[in-house]
Amino acid sequence: MVDAPHTPNALTRRQAMTLGGGALLASAILPASGSAGAPAERSGRSASLTQVRNATLRIDYGGVRFLVDPVLADKDAYPGFEGTANSQRRNPLVPLPLALASIVDVDAVIVTHLHPDHWDEAAKARLNKSLPIFAQNAEDAAQLRSAGFSDVRLLAEDTAFRGVRLNRTGGQHGTDAALKALPQILGPVSGFVMSHPAHKTLYVAGDTIWHAEVERAIARHSPDVIVLNAGMATVIGFDPIIMGPADVLAVHRAAPNAMLIASHMEAVNHCILSRADLRAFSKRDGYEQRLAIPADGETLAL
Repeated sequence: MVDAPHTPNALTRRQAMTLGGGALLASAILPASGSAGAPAERSGRSASLTQVRNATLRIDYGGVRFLVDPVLADKDAYPGFEGTANSQRRNPLVPLPLALASIVDVDAVIVTHLHPDHWDEAAKARLNKSLPIFAQNAEDAAQLRSAGFSDVRLLAEDTAFRGVRLNRTGGQHGTDAALKALPQILGPVSGFVMSHPAHKTLYVAGDTIWHAEVERAIARHSPDVIVLNAGMATVIGFDPIIMGPADVLAVHRAAPNAMLIASHMEAVNHCILSRADLRAFSKRDGYEQRLAIPADGETLAL
């Protein structure tokens, strides 16, 4: 298996630095009824995913509401990430699209890793400390407990929560060269597969490029829906550390019948791929009908 290329030069300068653009929904995943971002009913008969902002997702599934990778700070709360593209811009680039009370009204939290664009000081302060919170490993769990959370659990390869099955998956946060040069910065990352007898199998890949771990998760779980962090986050001097167009295309080729959802876009300084440009690439490569690119605050029925 040969990884898809990760070359920023595949984008024009305008494409790489644009942070604008809208989202079109693929036909097999439809907007949930009601206004964009409206809370979905907690019912085992329906499932939905709300793109909150960046990699923050609210997933209603099996009658359970999950919050994934919460970053809850106000716009411009933090400096840009040093040594990355557009580091002069402050993060988050955009405000929260929903009322905070709606975002944190959940049954459990999943934190794929503790990078500050997936878990921030505002989340530590604003989330209920008694919420069940799933961590990728013992080290992350210890940090979550030290922040005052009392019900921290490990996300394993076979974890159950209120009838929903969770399976931790692996990934790689950048190329081999990037990980060798920046092991402490990039570190371990994870994704997860969510399954329930009443719903389509959902795979949230997390912060990873196209990699053997992603290919393995697809082969093992045969997901119907795959969420990809596709903003092409870039550290200066290295290929992108999360997915870009070539990676998304590789996922589509590995799972041609799955619906893809693009997340982690247009919200932090180092994500250089816009929604509009990813849409254009999907049209060029012929899979636009298998790709949803939701706007912040938009809810998709799964």
